[in-house]
Amino acid sequence: MMSPLEELLPSTQRALLHRIAAAQAEGRAPSLVAAVQRDGQMVWTGSRTCVDGHGPDADTQYRIGSITKTFTAVLVLRLRDEGLLDLGDPLEKYLPGTGVAGEVTVAQLLSHTAGLAAETPAPWWERTPGTSRPELADVLGEQARMHPAGRVHHYSNPGYTLLGRLVEVVRGESWAQVLRREVLEPLGMRRTSAQPVAPHAGGWAVHPWADVMLPEPAVDLGLMAPAGQLWSTTADLCRFAAFLAAGDAKVLSAESVREMRTSAAPAGPGEVAGGYGLGLQIVESGGRTLVGHTGSLPGFVAGLWVSVEDGVAAVALVNATSGVSAPAVAADLIRIVVEAEPRVPEPWRPLPEVDQELLKLTGPWFWGTSSYALFLAADRGLELQPLRGNGRGSRFAARPDGTWTGLDGYYLGETLRVVRREDGSVSHLDLGSFVFTREPYEPGDAVPGGVDEGGWRGL
Repeated sequence: MMSPLEELLPSTQRALLHRIAAAQAEGRAPSLVAAVQRDGQMVWTGSRTCVDGHGPDADTQYRIGSITKTFTAVLVLRLRDEGLLDLGDPLEKYLPGTGVAGEVTVAQLLSHTAGLAAETPAPWWERTPGTSRPELADVLGEQARMHPAGRVHHYSNPGYTLLGRLVEVVRGESWAQVLRREVLEPLGMRRTSAQPVAPHAGGWAVHPWADVMLPEPAVDLGLMAPAGQLWSTTADLCRFAAFLAAGDAKVLSAESVREMRTSAAPAGPGEVAGGYGLGLQIVESGGRTLVGHTGSLPGFVAGLWVSVEDGVAAVALVNATSGVSAPAVAADLIRIVVEAEPRVPEPWRPLPEVDQELLKLTGPWFWGTSSYALFLAADRGLELQPLRGNGRGSRFAARPDGTWTGLDGYYLGETLRVVRREDGSVSHLDLGSFVFTREPYEPGDAVPGGVDEGGWRGL
């Protein structure tokens, strides 16, 4: 059996190596390490360095900056799923005394729509010890909110400090302890930590006009840690990418991870087309949707992207303050793999079991005169799709009470139910008050407003 690192074609591996070699050389980076994951397994890793014989490998730590925010978001979603908080709750409910910041909701903090300031008051928090900001008030400053809550997407580092503190208050432990126990250990991410653990890269600044370098400080961010503290490796981040694509019952369900990947705010001015979910960036690149996060701190740039549809993810880590766009490199690695080796479709297989009553519901339905088809999916799920035109389609998950909940599209979160007549026969489908009947405006059907008694007619 081939090992995971031998699964990509040699020509694909050469193209991947060429991309990172060009990035390291043209960007004048001290080192660059990258990896590609396909269908949950790391299938390629490579690196380039300015020091012969000392190339980093998949277990060498780099600082990952704001990719840390995605981990913090996972912890908050876990609290929600346990019923310990509601995303619609104001922060004040858990962190009293936070002033105007306490008026925003947990969901708004997760999606950067709380209107909070992008940065802390001076001095620049990324290059100064967290001890200089010992209290939340030092992080928020006098003008904590810059925009009306819920109106615009405005990226906020202090917002994720508040979420980290929220985790600590609800759990009664430090953010780092909770993260280790609830996310890192269950996912097998043993080389991800709040402090660097050898072997790890040092952070450097490269002079813009000369080929010389200057070491960057690697400070403990203190309260700002949930916004950017973590160190990790390409191997560990590939494990995290697999989780972001499919979820893991030990950490967060596939449904909750899908919620994280769903856009909660449009991209802001000057940002890459896409949007922001709950702790995840969403970008459109080369005709495909990528989810993940970018990260940077003095001395380091990082990028992690997942193409869920293609089953491919990529990570790129650089130990330079600027010069190489690690997120762009990661996106290119995905493109190279997908274009060179398109995903092989899974073989068709019949459902393991069939509910005959549900099977009777499949086929054509009409919303007014618009035709739709209802399909039966696995686990008693349903899918409603327009037969013509650009109607609204969605997938639906079965619920214990005999209804279905929309998983995507216009009907996300809406309830689909089967309405029966007194004799038990099916009358119609009710989808968020929309009525779907077997025939278009059939007399006697439960059509809102009734049907003209004259019926269908010509000129």
